[in-house]
Amino acid sequence: MPEVILSADSDPVRRVALVIQYLGTHYYGWQRQLNHPSVQQTIEEAIAQICGNTTVIHSAGRTDTGVHAAAQVAHFDTSSVIPPQKWAKVLNNYLPEDILICSSTEVASDWHARFSATWRRYRYTIYTAAIPNLFVKQFSWHYYHEHLNEKLMHQALQPMLGEHDMAAFQRAGSSRPHSRLEVQEALCWRDGDFVHVEVQASGFLYGMIRLLVGQLIDVGRSRLSVEAFTSRWQEKRRIEVKYAAPPQGLCLLAIGYADNPFTEFASRKQTLGLTNDRAISLI
Repeated sequence: MPEVILSADSDPVRRVALVIQYLGTHYYGWQRQLNHPSVQQTIEEAIAQICGNTTVIHSAGRTDTGVHAAAQVAHFDTSSVIPPQKWAKVLNNYLPEDILICSSTEVASDWHARFSATWRRYRYTIYTAAIPNLFVKQFSWHYYHEHLNEKLMHQALQPMLGEHDMAAFQRAGSSRPHSRLEVQEALCWRDGDFVHVEVQASGFLYGMIRLLVGQLIDVGRSRLSVEAFTSRWQEKRRIEVKYAAPPQGLCLLAIGYADNPFTEFASRKQTLGLTNDRAISLI
């Protein structure tokens, strides 16, 4: 294990922002839990090992149990002598293989991973082949019972564009003061045996995408019309939203900022996507 790097008393406090990838399979979500492992706790403990003191890390969004992230963003304050751009490499020496710090940089003291963000983007992946595939099992919902009409699913998403109250797709227990948000883009498309649902919005409600996909499946298998799907959320009939899609198919793709602080990471042009026309920049 690398040695602990302590900060000097005279060193100024700096705010360090991180781009984080993680596989959510073995974690009870991002947020620290009392008796279960979380991504936040794992990273905070790594920082404590390095600096010798407790540090709180703040994320752009809280993913649920089993949900993955391709480019989560978080920040923490430190007076460590480690240069901000070196934190990614240093932290990766202390983290398990299912968490990776892709980039680190210094940001202004008033910059906030959550409150400075202008949008978030999620993708949900459904695997529709009849035969299971071990290599996509932990990253998709294996739904093969009925054919899914991705064109109907895409059509059903379009009325969601713009600012709306999405209370119908909010799980109980949310501390959010209201359920209004702006949906900036909503897509559904098929790539062979995969059906992808992708939504970009100013923010997301607790459990929103999984509840949305759970209803969208019924549209795709012609059990729920596009009009009924739309009226259900427009009239906030939460009682009719009865089930959520499983967590492993959901991935936080990217977080957007008016002034992207991760210029070095963005210049790498890393992308996600199974087809070139649907490739999405991580940042």
